[in-house]
Amino acid sequence: MTTAYNPANRYEIEVRETEFRRAEKRALMARIYQPQGAGPFPVLLDLHGGAWNNKDRTANVPMDEAVAKSGILVVAVDLTLAPGAPYPASVQDANYGVRWLKSKAREWNGDPTHLGVLGSSSGGHIAQLLAMRPRDARYSAIPLPGAPSVDATLAYVATRSPISDPYARFQQAEKMKRDEMMQKSKTYFNPWELVHEGNPQQILDRREPVSLPPMLIMQGGADDNVLPALQEKFAATYRAAGGECQLEIFDGCEHEWVAHPGPQTDRAHEMVKSFIARQLRALRRAA
Repeated sequence: MTTAYNPANRYEIEVRETEFRRAEKRALMARIYQPQGAGPFPVLLDLHGGAWNNKDRTANVPMDEAVAKSGILVVAVDLTLAPGAPYPASVQDANYGVRWLKSKAREWNGDPTHLGVLGSSSGGHIAQLLAMRPRDARYSAIPLPGAPSVDATLAYVATRSPISDPYARFQQAEKMKRDEMMQKSKTYFNPWELVHEGNPQQILDRREPVSLPPMLIMQGGADDNVLPALQEKFAATYRAAGGECQLEIFDGCEHEWVAHPGPQTDRAHEMVKSFIARQLRALRRAA
């Protein structure tokens, strides 16, 4: 039985790395943050940001460490990057990652029964697509040897500054004359029309059949990259479709505020832990 999760718990953690998947030009790695205790512990997969073109599994170390020390097996994985891997390649990596972690978690004293995902910025965009389309054949195209029956369904999703509407984010970059950001979007969504197909907000607007696991969105109030108003619209649409969506605005914070130590970063760490605790309690009651 999974150890009952209490976000106030404090564990020592062991951090190590393993190969996650071999892509065409590099090995994708996973960083494992394993609490040292009786366990088994709940399991969380972390998906990094970087505008689909940059960063890796180390992008969210402070959050990953904070959550793991509270008694969660956290595994952060590399995602393939554009231009070599345009949409939906990184979503395929993440879908594979969910299935891979479900199959591996018990080796690291984790119980993947109620696995959740944490995604930041473009990783939040990917997390939303995973949550809403867990069995989409486009996303589950990478086979998992030895565990073909494992699926990518999620118990919950926590996000920080997710790109919930990549087309609207592109329009904002255009307005702000941010050529590099515009180019990163066009490099990832190639051909460009895919910016509408792989768009969480527009998927809901089109009323496509989707899964709607509970979702947390943490958004900087001073973010001029992904505007708070876009998150408010997405959260309202998600709720109207029947999902639970907790939107929290961090006043005065920009897009990547959690990269810097401080009270608002600490608040984000505690909010993720509290959200996970609430979802796990609800799932235990329903079991």
